[in-house]
Amino acid sequence: MEPKEYGLNDVVEMKKAHPCGANRWKIIRLGMDIRIKCEGCSHSVMIPRKDSAGK
Repeated sequence: MEPKEYGLNDVVEMKKAHPCGANRWKIIRLGMDIRIKCEGCSHSVMIPRKDSAGK
């Protein structure tokens, strides 16, 4: 399986929903880590890029 390419401001759907109930996340920072923001409650989370491929 080849890695997926994401861009800044892309909206992605994760396997697990956020505790607020939303499942859509907006990418707000790209680099060694990826910062995503919940579309439901605007909470932001930073995850390592290597871990983002399987989520």
